[in-house]
Amino acid sequence: MTTTTTATAEATTATDVLIVGAGPTGLTLACTLARAGAAVRIIDKSPEPHRTSRGKGINQRTRELFDDLGAGAEAAASGTEHIALRKYRDGVAIADTVTFGDTAPAPGVPYASGLLMPQWRTEEILRGRLAEHGVEPEFGSELAGFAQGADGVVATLADGRRIEAAYLVGCDGGRSPVRKALGVTFEGRTDAEECMVIGDVRVDGLDPAYWHQWFDEDAAVMLCPFRGSTHWQLQGTPERDAAGRPLAPSLESFQRLVDRCSRQAGIRLSDPTWFSAYRINVRMADRLRTGRVFLAGDAAHVHSIAGGLGMNTGIQDAFNLGWKLAYVVRGLASPGLLDTYEEERLPVAAWTLGLTEERLRAVTEGVKRAGVGTEAVITDDVTTLGVGYGWSSLAWGGAKAGERAPDGPCGDGRLFDVFAGPHFTLLGFGRGSAQALAEAGEKCADRLRTRLVDDPEGHVRRAYGIGEGEDALVLVRPDNHIALSAGADRGAEIAGRLLRLGR
Repeated sequence: MTTTTTATAEATTATDVLIVGAGPTGLTLACTLARAGAAVRIIDKSPEPHRTSRGKGINQRTRELFDDLGAGAEAAASGTEHIALRKYRDGVAIADTVTFGDTAPAPGVPYASGLLMPQWRTEEILRGRLAEHGVEPEFGSELAGFAQGADGVVATLADGRRIEAAYLVGCDGGRSPVRKALGVTFEGRTDAEECMVIGDVRVDGLDPAYWHQWFDEDAAVMLCPFRGSTHWQLQGTPERDAAGRPLAPSLESFQRLVDRCSRQAGIRLSDPTWFSAYRINVRMADRLRTGRVFLAGDAAHVHSIAGGLGMNTGIQDAFNLGWKLAYVVRGLASPGLLDTYEEERLPVAAWTLGLTEERLRAVTEGVKRAGVGTEAVITDDVTTLGVGYGWSSLAWGGAKAGERAPDGPCGDGRLFDVFAGPHFTLLGFGRGSAQALAEAGEKCADRLRTRLVDDPEGHVRRAYGIGEGEDALVLVRPDNHIALSAGADRGAEIAGRLLRLGR
């Protein structure tokens, strides 16, 4: 692939944003842009959508974002909450653990558990949402190169077609051709040898109410069921040849592994639809933007699967970038707003790499003890509910600036219903905030919704750090992070900040 820095003079913008890669990151970005009214095209070199389980779940924070995109109910109907892990040693079931079993929903945190769901279904749900906005991924469309200039990007496809866009985003995976064409470094390490085999197989002879996990001294295998599917995901220790080299996964090797660890003749595997071998790869791009081209998801960072944060981090990258690109291409913000994507998400990527390395060590040590399984990886951090941007230039001051905006009851609904959509939300606390809400709402009607908080039990005040009886304002960003907490007399300042966004 080639890239240059000078676009042809006659090029005109055919779309606002071209997305390369129709996985969860690219689809989330496309949904975020399309629902905001931005023109978007999304291409993928694969001839059709895959049907593999891959990243098999969305965490609590991603569930909130799916709600915002209108995909939450369908995801909940397709996934499993609080899956029970059944742990075995020497073929004997010795312990059951329910993930996040001691956690309950709260006013500010509606989801106590993530959702176990195959990646193909996650992508299918997102494609459905995108189709409702009139956009379909263009499969069988491979990017061959691109050129960018002061006014846009011209992409050339492998079949010779050209797409002209204001911006291009590489959501094209860990081997990202977009990243390589930009010359962005991808520092880190890749283990020399595969540490795990993985695949999708039909399983007979096991109770699908459990995620079955066998950890012995010299081998391990896990079989994870999915709601509404006859196929389970298998993860296990690779077989090795006489020289100790790992063998390629196969149905026969999967069956031998299950027989060896389970000591149960009645478990039968069949109908394999996916095989893969996994090696640990921990790398991060040194930057997320070069001119009009951005990187997101695995194209920007890859890490251990411990904690299941790969797909979730990419989805959250996309939600952060999407509203910013939409504001710029719609003329609601200056291009300087786009600098905050790297400012905010690059430190999060670094944190994620560190967290997953630590969680991998924890689970590797944990499963050496009988009765311990993958629950050893679970901490509050893997929910990513605590991820915020307190250092950001968009954290404009006051209590909790930069943090995730909590949910809470609001009238006959909830705050997340108020936030849903591509707008900022100005919350008013106390009757003294009413005038500021009216003034800011009038000045910024194209980008701001206002809401006087009805909070008789004080849940929202406590969550947002607003004192009882205090008149106050809280500005929430389109990606549901707090931009500013201020007194009720600062409505004009808030309106001014929104009108100057990105400058």
